[in-house]
Amino acid sequence: MIAIDLGSNTLRVLEYDCTTGEQLFSYEKVVRTADGLVEHGKVNNAAIERVVAAIHEAQAQIDFSSSVIKAVTTEAVRRAENSDDILLQIKEQTGVAFDIISGEEEARLTLLAVKHRLSKLDHDADHFVVIDIGGGSTELIFHYENETISKSFPVGIVTIAQTYGTLENIEKALPQEMGQMQLFSSQVYEKRGKVNAFVATAGTPTTVASMKLGLTYETYDASKINGTSLEAAELDIYLKKLLSMPFEEREIAVGTGRSDLIAAGILIYKQLFSLLEFESCIVIDDGLREGVAIEACLNHTH
Repeated sequence: MIAIDLGSNTLRVLEYDCTTGEQLFSYEKVVRTADGLVEHGKVNNAAIERVVAAIHEAQAQIDFSSSVIKAVTTEAVRRAENSDDILLQIKEQTGVAFDIISGEEEARLTLLAVKHRLSKLDHDADHFVVIDIGGGSTELIFHYENETISKSFPVGIVTIAQTYGTLENIEKALPQEMGQMQLFSSQVYEKRGKVNAFVATAGTPTTVASMKLGLTYETYDASKINGTSLEAAELDIYLKKLLSMPFEEREIAVGTGRSDLIAAGILIYKQLFSLLEFESCIVIDDGLREGVAIEACLNHTH
C-alpha cells in the first residue's frame, strides 16, 4: 500500500508491505505548502504546482496503479480558505485524492507509528510524551498506559518563520506563542503525573539527529536516526553550527530551502524541552505517514 502525508512544508510518500510490515520505498520533498498562508490565508498556485510536481516525481519512482493509496493532509490545508479548490486541483492533475484530517487524528496516527517503532527498538517506556513539530502545527501527545491525552497547536516552523522573520524575533515571541502548550502540559502533569520519556518526531528533531550523526540531507538514513538520543544542550551547538555554515554548505547539510525553517524549528524544540521538563529526548523518524500505512494495513486485513 502507499501512504502519503502532505504537510505544511513536506510531502512524504511511503510504499509499505502490509504482509511483512516492511517499508519498501520512501520519498520526500520540501513543497512549502504553507508558503504565504500567514499573509493571504490561502495556499498559493506556486505551492500547488510544487505539490503536483512532487507527486508526479513519486509516481515515476513507485507504481501507484496497483496499490491501495491512502493520502492525508494536515494544518496548512486545514487552515486554507481554498482547501476544496487545492484538493480538487491535485486530484485532477495526479489522480490522488487527499483527506483533510483533524489535529487529533494526526496525533493518533503519529502515536501509532511511534509506538510501533519504539517496540521494534525494544524501548520499554510505558508513559511518554511525543512531540511532532510540523510546518503549520505542533502536536503534543501524552501517552499513559491506559490513556492518551493529545492536542494540536497552530504553531509550526513555516508559520512561525513567516510571521516573525528573524530568529531573534522568533525567540522573543515563542514563550507567548507557546503559552497554550505550556498550560496544557502543566494541566496534564497535574492530572496524570510527569511521563518518564520524551520522544520527538518530524523534520526538526530528525535533522538535528542527522547532524549529530554526521549525515547530510542526501546521506540521511532513517534506520540510523531511530532511537538517537539528543540532549537539550546540544540544540544550541547544532543551531550555531548550522548558522555558521556558508549558505551552499547549509543547503547540503539540511536540504535545499530548509535551513531557515530548521533554525526556527530548533527554537521551538528548545522551548519544548523546557516546558516538558526534560534534558534528553529520543528521536524517531516514523510519523504520520507511517501511522497512515500501519492503520490502512490493519483495516485492510480485518
